Amino acid sequence: MKKLVLILGDQLDINSPVLKNLNPKTDQVVMIESANEAEYVWSHKAKIVLFLSAMRHFAKQLEEFGVPLQYIHQSPKSISDTLRDIIAKEKYTHLICLEPGEYRLKCEIELLASDLKIALGMQEDPHFYCSRHDFTNWVAGKKELRLEYFYRLMRKTHNILVDKEGNPEGGQWNFDRDNRKPFPKKGPGLIPSPELFEPDDITQEVIALVEKNFPDHPGSLRQFQWPVTREQALQALEGFVEHRLATFGIHEDAMWTGTPFGWHSLLSSSLNLKLLNPREVIAAVLQAWKKHDLDLSTVEGFIRQILGWREFVRGMYYLDMPQMAKDNFYSHHNPLPDWYWTGDTKMRCMQEAIGQTLEYGYAHHIQRLMVTGNFALLAEVLPKEVCDWYLAIYIDAIEWVELPNTAGMALFASGGRFTSKPYIASGAYIKRMSNYCNSCQYKPDVRFGEEACPMTNLYWNFLIKHRKQFEASPRTRLMTANLSRIDEADQRSIQEHAKAILGNLNAL
Repeated sequence: MKKLVLILGDQLDINSPVLKNLNPKTDQVVMIESANEAEYVWSHKAKIVLFLSAMRHFAKQLEEFGVPLQYIHQSPKSISDTLRDIIAKEKYTHLICLEPGEYRLKCEIELLASDLKIALGMQEDPHFYCSRHDFTNWVAGKKELRLEYFYRLMRKTHNILVDKEGNPEGGQWNFDRDNRKPFPKKGPGLIPSPELFEPDDITQEVIALVEKNFPDHPGSLRQFQWPVTREQALQALEGFVEHRLATFGIHEDAMWTGTPFGWHSLLSSSLNLKLLNPREVIAAVLQAWKKHDLDLSTVEGFIRQILGWREFVRGMYYLDMPQMAKDNFYSHHNPLPDWYWTGDTKMRCMQEAIGQTLEYGYAHHIQRLMVTGNFALLAEVLPKEVCDWYLAIYIDAIEWVELPNTAGMALFASGGRFTSKPYIASGAYIKRMSNYCNSCQYKPDVRFGEEACPMTNLYWNFLIKHRKQFEASPRTRLMTANLSRIDEADQRSIQEHAKAILGNLNAL
């Protein structure tokens, strides 16, 4: 037996089960930097730096522990083709790895092992509360797949925020209604800075490499200060729970110019690279709840994102792939506007959300769902182009988490498979949850004409077009009730204006 153990760039856990029981005389660990992984979608420079720097720091740690490691810098080939060369040359009998976070790569590795007639030990990633098997069992026989019921099961199963009888703390499972407030009219005020990390020598070397090898890729590296080691990730977690968690919940949906992070944790990239385990994140939040007597709505809201939604979308991803990547419920086919890659648009909300994304590789969930995602749905953009953009542009985007959020939730491309309604809103929502509209040339309350907000116009156009669908659901019927208050002449004007917008999205 001669084992080759593959560690992927989003599996940087020194306690990974694939690193146990290594025989240094016969076994080899391999890590591969593949240019293909940065180029199959046009990846943000900061995302490339994050992965490469974190991988190189992890490789250094492995070497310090005496792990037999072959680290391949900047292979021009794909990961699977690079593996093929190594296996053929060294005559390995077994390939060991954790299940990849992308269906594409999982299939490539399985095909490789089959072609080479090598034993494949693909193990489940232990960084999740719910195994794929358990999620499949939960799904069995259900007509509707909804987060809320899965989340309650997870709370009970793992004894989190429940009493001895399994009832929810505070008498209810979900405090989402308490966590949707905008910032005050004068703005958010002073928000403690998240933990930021100056690039060390390894990161600076990677930054120089990316600027040289990927000069035309989108985004800036001026603000690159993300955690790239386990130690930094733990520091970021401690900083969040001690200084930012207390006020996270109430304004978690709020947006404001010049406020890229708000009270958010910025822990998603560390979680998704496996520098942090979700169990220790939730444990730290629960400890801070007791220590500082924090508001339960804030604590529950944060835990729901990790124990609930994060686990749920991972289960849905593997359950529904590869169909999920093909879904297009509304048959939308418009190309993604060019300004999604530049932020060069007259819409202030899109300027802000895309601008900060290009600067940091980050935007919080409402900016992604209700600004860039909402517009893409209303603008009838082909789901694949939108999903490719999200996968490319955000540093925490790995397909298992990105695709269900984008295709399934933001774009409703799965047609309600696991979401109960399309998440659409007019400019009125943006105005309520931000100050973006204050400095925009478009008016959020104008539905058509030169001053009409494109988000508002396309929202009403979407409702007109899909009126029957919205009237059929009690969750969306109120929207069409509002539509009935607009006279038929104005509805025709909305549609005419929308036709002009949809015919030239790049002009916005």
